Amino acid sequence: MSTPEWLESWSDDDGARRVRELFARAFGPTATEPAAGPDGVWSAPGRVNLIGEHTDYNAGLCLPIALPHRTFVALRLRDDDAVRVASAQTDAPWEMRLADVVPGQVEGWGAYVAGVAWALAQAGHPVRGFDAVVDSCVPFGASLSSSAALECAFAVALDDLLGLGLGGDDAGRVQLAAACIRAENEIAGAATGGLDQAASLRSRPGHALLLDCRPELGPLENAAPIPFDVAAAGLELLVIDTRAPHQLVDGQYAARRASCEDAARLLGLANLRAVTPEGLDEALAALEPHDADGVLRRRVRHVVTETARTAEFADLVRAGRVAEVGPLMNASHASLRDDYEVTVTETDLSVDSCLAAGAVGARMTGGGFGGSTIALVRADEVDAVVAAVQAAFDAAGLRSPGFLVAPPSAAAGRTA
Repeated sequence: MSTPEWLESWSDDDGARRVRELFARAFGPTATEPAAGPDGVWSAPGRVNLIGEHTDYNAGLCLPIALPHRTFVALRLRDDDAVRVASAQTDAPWEMRLADVVPGQVEGWGAYVAGVAWALAQAGHPVRGFDAVVDSCVPFGASLSSSAALECAFAVALDDLLGLGLGGDDAGRVQLAAACIRAENEIAGAATGGLDQAASLRSRPGHALLLDCRPELGPLENAAPIPFDVAAAGLELLVIDTRAPHQLVDGQYAARRASCEDAARLLGLANLRAVTPEGLDEALAALEPHDADGVLRRRVRHVVTETARTAEFADLVRAGRVAEVGPLMNASHASLRDDYEVTVTETDLSVDSCLAAGAVGARMTGGGFGGSTIALVRADEVDAVVAAVQAAFDAAGLRSPGFLVAPPSAAAGRTA
C-alpha cells in the first residue's frame, strides 16, 4: 500500500518566515531599489463546510469552520498605484496598475489580489499600490477555498496598513467579506455566494459558523458561532483531498443553480427556503407537470432536506451531542450523490471507505465534481480510517489522496 500523505498546516512563525524570505528574493535590492522588508505579514484560513451544501444560493443554512491551513501574505505599500505580487505556487510574478483594474479586463491569479483593492476603492476607501508575496498550505483545487483565503489575507493586510479600521469587529469584517466577494465575482469572474469569505473572516477558534443565507436577514444577523468541540467527544474531523480532477464544474454548477431558480419560479416563490420539510411533498407534486425527467424535483428535495439537516446538526452540536451527527452527514452525502448529482467516483469511494472503516459519519464537502470529503472519526481510529481510504484508492488505481485533521481554527488576521 502507498504511504498516506499528510497535508500539514504551518505555524504562524513558519508561515511568516516563508513569506519574508520570498519577499526578500522577489523584491530585494536592485540597481534602482534599495533593500526593504515588508510592512508586515498577514494570513487567512481555508475553510471546510461541515454540512449545508448548495444551500447558500437557495437562502438556506450552511455550517463551515476555518481550517488550520492558511495563506500567508507579506506586503509593503507603495507610493503609486502599481501592484506587484509573487507567489511560491507560481513561476511568474504578476503586475498591474490599479487604474487598469476593471471588470472583465484582468487576467491571471492576481485578479483575486488586485480585485480586493479595487473593491475597497469602489466602497469609498483610499487605496494604494503594493508589493506582496504569497505562500500557502491550503490545498489548491480541493474545494477548501484557497481563493477566499488569498482574498481575505489581502483584505486584512490592506485594512491594517491603510488604517481602514474594518478588521477590529464583526461589522467591519462583513464589509471586508463583501469586498472579497466583489473581487471574486466581478474581477476574477468566479461565482461565489459568500460562504467562503464569511468563514475565512468571521470564524472563531473552536467554533463552527452557522450561516443563514436568507436575503431578508441583515449581514450581522446571518452568522452565529457555535462551539464545535470534537476533541471533547473523543473525535477528530478528518479531511480527505481526493485529488479528483474537476470536470465541467462551471457549467454543472450553473445548471444546478438555474434548476433551483426555475423550480422556485414555477412554485411562485422568491427562493427554495420558503419550502418547508412539511410542505415538501406538496411542492414536489406541484412541480411534477413541469418536470418530465424529475430533475427539478430531485434538486428541490436536496435543498429542502439539506437545510433541515443543517439545522438539526447545529442543534445537536449546541447540545454537546457531536457524536450523534454522523447519520446527518451520511444522509447529506447520499442526497448530494442521488438528488443533486455532484459527487464523483473518488468522493463516493472515500466516503464509503471511511464508513466501512468505522467513521461516525462522512460526506463530500464543497461544490462537488471532485474536491474533498470529510469524516468524523474516533481519535484512536484515525490512522485505521486513513489506511482504509488509501488502500481503496490504490486498489482502484486512483491517484493517492491527501489527508489532514481539521480542528476549528482562527479567522484572518495579522501574523507578524
